[in-house]
Amino acid sequence: MTDQLLTPGVTEVVGEERMPATRRSARGRAFAARVGWGVAGVAAVIALWELYKLLGPADGVTVGGDGSAGSGVILLPRTHDRAMPHVGEMIARMFAPTSGGDTPPLIVSVAQAAATTLGLAALGWLIGVLVGSLLGVAMQRWRLVEAGLLPWIVVSQIVPLIAFAPVVNALGTQIDRSGFPWPQSFSVALIASYLAFFPVAVGMLRGLDAPDALHLDLMRAGSAGWWQTLVHLRLPAAVPHLLPALRLAAASAVVGAVVAEVSIGLRGGIGRMLIQLAGQASSDPAAPWAPTFGTVAMGLVAAFGVALVGVALHRFRRGEDTA
Repeated sequence: MTDQLLTPGVTEVVGEERMPATRRSARGRAFAARVGWGVAGVAAVIALWELYKLLGPADGVTVGGDGSAGSGVILLPRTHDRAMPHVGEMIARMFAPTSGGDTPPLIVSVAQAAATTLGLAALGWLIGVLVGSLLGVAMQRWRLVEAGLLPWIVVSQIVPLIAFAPVVNALGTQIDRSGFPWPQSFSVALIASYLAFFPVAVGMLRGLDAPDALHLDLMRAGSAGWWQTLVHLRLPAAVPHLLPALRLAAASAVVGAVVAEVSIGLRGGIGRMLIQLAGQASSDPAAPWAPTFGTVAMGLVAAFGVALVGVALHRFRRGEDTA
């Protein structure tokens, strides 16, 4: 108490320095808590998997059917080793050769395939973000465009992707034959963008409508035009709404790229690897889980990339928890 009275200036400086340190400490604890909960979630899934394998019926539980294999409705999955290998076997298989002999470990093959697919998903995400952002701006600028276009944007997501992918691939083949280069990988990226643009368009539209009427009136009072209002008010206000849309778009792009590779048979990606190893599941049941884990890792990398975008835009994230 006496020190504070004698040296008030020092106390203020210490207090100002202490606040950022306290804030950093709180953010560090929040980050550690998130990591801890993530690790706990993974451990819980592994524990449930092994517990069900231990206690569940070997042939599962099926209702209805005539008793033959594949008939009836499966209520509980089978737990024998071919259908449900131990987690330890899956991990061990990832470090074994991909197909025997001198082939690289399976985890290396999965990493290479995942990198290929992730690159196509990233390209699709960029295309989807560009198209979705332009659509969101157009719908906010002209309400007639919103009324006429938004229902079709929603309907576009009802089309089954597994049926849409071969159509896009066929159109790409025709374009390539006409003399304009169209690699098959670009069809995969385009299909990924088809899933990615929807959340961005809706998030951008909602974000651009987020500014308060008072702020809009102030811009009008300052004789600000539509473009100035968009750049200085609407776009910064849209960031808290746009970042969740970008995360959803990234996950959708990964899913779209994997499904597109499966549908059109593109080689070199993780989708093709999933199909190939799934065909060997009867003799090597642990192998198909490696590309499955690789797909999960792709989603985590995509989410981390969007998180970096959020860090770069942190000063616009008012009203959002940035800890």
